[in-house]
Amino acid sequence: MQETGVLTNYYTLPPDAQQQVADFISFLQTRYKPVSNTHTKPKIKLADEEFIGMWRDRKDMEDSTEWVRKIRKTEWGQLNE
Repeated sequence: MQETGVLTNYYTLPPDAQQQVADFISFLQTRYKPVSNTHTKPKIKLADEEFIGMWRDRKDMEDSTEWVRKIRKTEWGQLNE
């Protein structure tokens, strides 16, 4: 429904009905009030997290696919070979 149509319909109502509409709108505003979380943590950029780049200097991680293969062989044995 268009806003102008709603307002036009509202103004054509008798004053008592207009008050009921206003009361209903107030009720809906309290019922659908956005939840405010007062315990929100400040947002931290992912790039500022300590774990970013923690393996940057590891030479064995230069080829991560090969590293995973070696670890699997070590932990699981010679599977499928």
